[in-house]
Amino acid sequence: MFAAFPLLALPVLFYNALVLTLPQGLKSPLAQDQMARELVRIPTASGGSWPIDTGDVLVFAALLILFIELLKSTASRRIAIINHSLSMIMFIACLVEFLLLPAFATSTFFLITVMVLLDVLAGFIVTIASARRDIDIVN
Repeated sequence: MFAAFPLLALPVLFYNALVLTLPQGLKSPLAQDQMARELVRIPTASGGSWPIDTGDVLVFAALLILFIELLKSTASRRIAIINHSLSMIMFIACLVEFLLLPAFATSTFFLITVMVLLDVLAGFIVTIASARRDIDIVN
């Protein structure tokens, strides 16, 4: 059953948990400030420095998880259809949060929402392509 769980729910849940710790919760306008909070500054070879903030780390983690999700979408098991359905539900939830709740109107959450959409699209496209290939073999 773990294979059906969309892993991109992890960064979405992390963002939700982060927002819920803000003073006004879901309606907080401080989410952008929280995402822009610098975590570390790494010196570069050019002599400059690279500031890494909370939003950067969250988007990077979501990109890694998206890669794993894309690999999972190539599986043609029945559980993959459940995964695609749960990913679609998660995309709808992300879209509603982004459009209706001020704390989610950030570039970080928008990029995570786009990644969830790409997971949904890739899952359905891979499933349709593999089903078409199975039909071609039969004929």
